[in-house]
Order: sequence, then structure tokens, then C-alpha cells
Amino acid sequence: MLDRFSRKIEYMRISVTDRCNLRCRYCMGDGIRLLPMADILTYEEIIDVAKAALSLGITKFRITGGEPLVRKGCTDLISNLKNLPGTEQVLITTNGVLLEDSLKSLMDAGTDGINVSLDTLDRERFRYITGFDALEKVTRGIKKAVDTGIPIKVNSVLQPGVNDDEWKDLAEIARDLPIDVRFIEMMPIGEGARYESVSNDELREKIVTAYPGYEADNRVHGNGPAKYIKIKGFKGSIGLISAIHNRFCSSCNRIRLTSTGKLKPCLCYGETLDVREILRDPRSENREQKLLRAIKESVMMKPEMHCFEEKSNITEISGMSAIGG
Repeated sequence: MLDRFSRKIEYMRISVTDRCNLRCRYCMGDGIRLLPMADILTYEEIIDVAKAALSLGITKFRITGGEPLVRKGCTDLISNLKNLPGTEQVLITTNGVLLEDSLKSLMDAGTDGINVSLDTLDRERFRYITGFDALEKVTRGIKKAVDTGIPIKVNSVLQPGVNDDEWKDLAEIARDLPIDVRFIEMMPIGEGARYESVSNDELREKIVTAYPGYEADNRVHGNGPAKYIKIKGFKGSIGLISAIHNRFCSSCNRIRLTSTGKLKPCLCYGETLDVREILRDPRSENREQKLLRAIKESVMMKPEMHCFEEKSNITEISGMSAIGG
């Protein structure tokens, strides 16, 4: 399906919960208000949206949160999405705390890829950033996940004066393990707007200086906008997702479905379309056609580009845990 700017929209990020078992400072922060479960889409409702999306050419899905694995039955949803005719991929993004315990069910569900958020390899820093002492569980889960053969990526957000000195330690994960380590610039959304971003342009210069035996890696690594570097001797690659300093809107291929049933065309702006009303209207006739129209309209609402570099123009006021990471 093409949007107004002839971009092919084939990828939907689906948030299944606003809840999380960590409290990362730039995501949930203090005093976060959780939604009642009655406001959250049921798995059956999510499947109905996915069926409509598939009929329009959206064939790749990523399950997000909050932390998706805290919601009971998450891997059953993955299995059900995988079994829908036309589905090409179902992936998941997790903080890794429950990864080890969920690996068998993720494998059985046919999960096509796992992204793990990990900003530090230092135990005390992990506790400071996330509010919990769970680094060992996360790293153990990552190593065991590699053994399953499911493609694994590690996503890291660097913060000045907090963990920006760890870029090399994090990159080194890709030396001995077939894992792509991606550095993501801080998104100025919700709590993240209060924090400074580390420029990936500057980080790239550090990487190529420290590892002169590198080359551009132009292989397809997934559905996202990362630019990859392959370092000699590394089993994995290093990726840079540079929303602020290297805008990639011209190749944007996605829309989002929030846990409360809002279709969101762009992370930067607050405009959404509510499909929960369609799904739950007992008088609704031709519900499938209404879902199709809503998805089409959401795709056509996609702006040409975001305005992350101009924070005063950002109209999204919800936090990332509410939107879907």
C-alpha cells in the first residue's frame, strides 16, 4: 500500500500493553499512570486489525509494549499472527527481563526476530537507568536467545554523561556473537524530551576511528532505518538509527497500533485514528470495511517528515510506553 508520498507501507508495530517490569527514566519516568485493562485491545481485536492490514499489503508485524512479555498470552498472539494468510514476519521488541523464560514459547510461536533494549553493561548503571537490578537476567537471556537461531538485535540509547562512554563495550557484543548492535538516538517523545541525545554522526566517527577495518554493510537486516557497519572480525554488525541527525522519513514504511486501539501514522505527531470504537460498537455493520477505511486513512495521514529536531513543533504528548516503543 502506498501513501501520499509513494512510500510503501508494509509494516505495523503493535503495542499490546502499556505496562512494563522496568522503569527506564526516559520512557516511563515517575508517576506513570497505567490504563485499566478494559481500555486495552484484546488479542482477538488485534487479530481483526491485522487481518484488515494484511488485505491492504501490510505483511510484517512487530509486537511491542510497554514490555510485551508481561502480558499473558503474548506468544500465543505471535503464533496466531504468524498463521494468518499473507503474514511474512512477526517480530518482538523486549527489555529482555523475561526473555530467558519465554524463549521456548517464542520459538514454538515461530518468532522471526527479537530486539532487546540494553543501554549499559554496568550493573549499577542498569539499576540507575531502569530502576531494577536485572542486568544479569537480560544478558543471560540474550546469550541463550542466540542459541535458538532466532535473529537477535540489541538496541542501545546513549545518554551524555550517563552511558555514552560505553559505546565501545556495547559494540563489542557483536564481536563474539552474531548480534546486530544498534545505537538509537534519543527520541524527544514523552519523558525522552527531557534528555539530551548523543549524535550518531559523532558516534560513527568514533566507531570508524576505533575500528579502521570496517566497511558499509548494505545487506537487509530488517524493516527499520538503521545504517550498518561491518567491522573486520565481528560476527555481527553495528547499526545506527539516527532519527534526529539523519532523518530517514523518505523511506518510512510503517504505521503503529497502540495498545488502546489508536492507529498512529507518525511518532512525532499526536494525530491518530481510533479503531477500538469500530471494534467495540455493537451496532457496527460492515466492521471489516470500516477497519479497512480507517487503516487506509491512517496511511494517507502520514506526513512527509517528522520534526524531531524542532521540539516545539512536536504535537505528541504521550510517553513511549503508551504509544508502543
